[in-house]
Amino acid sequence: MATQNSVGKLGGKQRLRRRWLTWLRMIRYGANNFTRNAWLTTAATAVMTITLLIIFTTFMARSVLSSTVEEIKDKVDFSINLKTDATKDEIDSAKSKFEALPSVESVRVITLEDSKNIYIEQNKPSGEQLQAISELPTSPFFPVLRVIIKDPNDVKPLADLVNQDQELKSTLHPDPKRAPSFSGEKKKVIETISRWTAFAERGGLVAAIVFIAISMLIIFNTIRMAIFNRREEIQMMKLIGADKAFIRGPFVVEAVMYGFIAALVATGLGYALIYSAEASLSSYGIAISPIRDTFTLFAPLVLVIMIFIGALIGVISSRLAVRRYLKV
Repeated sequence: MATQNSVGKLGGKQRLRRRWLTWLRMIRYGANNFTRNAWLTTAATAVMTITLLIIFTTFMARSVLSSTVEEIKDKVDFSINLKTDATKDEIDSAKSKFEALPSVESVRVITLEDSKNIYIEQNKPSGEQLQAISELPTSPFFPVLRVIIKDPNDVKPLADLVNQDQELKSTLHPDPKRAPSFSGEKKKVIETISRWTAFAERGGLVAAIVFIAISMLIIFNTIRMAIFNRREEIQMMKLIGADKAFIRGPFVVEAVMYGFIAALVATGLGYALIYSAEASLSSYGIAISPIRDTFTLFAPLVLVIMIFIGALIGVISSRLAVRRYLKV
């Protein structure tokens, strides 16, 4: 019994050793295939690099634009101008009405005195100008409610409250030019960036699909030519009883190497693009810094994902070529 167990263990070790040697041989043969035709290898790797770079850029652009939209949303507010002589109770009542709306994020009160201080800080008037302002029959300053809503594109609840609540309307500034406005430059910016985000998603997806198809086609043809060039060697391997997996393996390894090298190059180019474009994009108010920090923090994970995508594209295309042209 002990002898049988020893023989079984020895046989298991030998099988494991043979399997390990088979894997090493397939990797070696695959590496040899990779270096046999420099032009085809370069073309397949270059197109795979472009494909992975487009995937990287598409994901990065979507993240940057989404982050920019969220950042601008946090800064967008709507000004509700109140009458100059509004009492504290009237101001508090108006503030409570807006805060009660589910769509409202926050409400900030800018008092009459705050409005005056903001004007002085922004315009820096002279003493004579301040004196002239103080002698006006009615004060040009008035309290304001700054309302931030959760979705700047959905202003209907805000507009309905202003137009339908009679008590609130009596507190608003009487000048039509000071009437609440629910549109502005920031809202237009949000709408523009939202459209660009949707366009980046759709355009990037289409471009990625097109280049994935091109990459797979080139790798497919590269593997097909490798099979054609090695047809006599493959036939000999069949005659001596080589395992089907051993014959197919090197071609799969070759395709995986295309994806691996392309992933390294594309990831490097992608990070270079992030760092080189940061200054110019930030000058236009694009929130790229948070995405840069995230990509930097998870750089190893990003590289692993890129290698996985490249290897997956290579494996699928090589398996299709092997199944089509290698009858094993």
